[in-house]
Amino acid sequence: MQGNRNENPHRRRLDTPQPIRYRSPMAALGGPSLSWSNVADLIRLRNQTGSLLLLFPTLWALVLAGDGHPPLPLTAIFVAGVFVMRSAGVTINDLWDRDLDRRVHRTRERPLASGRMQPGAAVAVFLALIGIAASLVFLLNPFTIALSPIALLLAVLYPLAKRVLPLPQAILGAAFGYDTIYSLQDLDDDQRIDVHSAALLFGTWAWVAVGSALSSMVAVLGLVGLATGLAWPFYVTLLLTGVLFAWQARRIKHPVAPAQAFALFKQHVWAGALILLGIWSGALLR
Repeated sequence: MQGNRNENPHRRRLDTPQPIRYRSPMAALGGPSLSWSNVADLIRLRNQTGSLLLLFPTLWALVLAGDGHPPLPLTAIFVAGVFVMRSAGVTINDLWDRDLDRRVHRTRERPLASGRMQPGAAVAVFLALIGIAASLVFLLNPFTIALSPIALLLAVLYPLAKRVLPLPQAILGAAFGYDTIYSLQDLDDDQRIDVHSAALLFGTWAWVAVGSALSSMVAVLGLVGLATGLAWPFYVTLLLTGVLFAWQARRIKHPVAPAQAFALFKQHVWAGALILLGIWSGALLR
């Protein structure tokens, strides 16, 4: 008995028949809801269409300002910032919309809407992303730093705008990108749950609104090309982009299924890449 009394207690714990369980580092931060898989779904890690749509206009500006040779460190900061802020934007969107998302077929399986992640865990992810974004912003000039709170405010306000404004895409356009085509996916659900969208506002005239917005974009880009002296390759790519946009506007003149609307939306990634190619080649040849 004396031998058992002096036995090392640590040894007894190791000899227990119960298996030793190891916890994920993410579980220590926020419980099971803050798993890597849930965070990946929350920030749309498996779907980077939105990041690319935000990235290409950023690269347009950098290539133009850099005369075809944007500084690599500056480009790296902006590329990282695009991914981080897009992730923060969809996170705050899901936080505001979690109750609505449960009622929409396309969004009901998102981590917050489905209950796989708790709101507190999503807030922790959002604050971490904003912290990373702030550290990137402070690497830039004072004017950019001063503008950054405005960009953050717009990102936070968009989910609320769809509850109040008849055209919430106007706020989204200032913060990210105008997306009437994207909103066509949720036309029936938005009407049922009584939230606003450009697709609902314009109705059967959505194709006119989209065509007008895209035509204005092409016209403004053409003026930018003239003002900066871009060479002929830019105008070739701009013409091809204009043809794509005209086809898209004509395509949505008639009802489209949600999958078709999303396919049209994703085509803008290729349009962004084409314009970038035109700006880069036009800047090098001017």
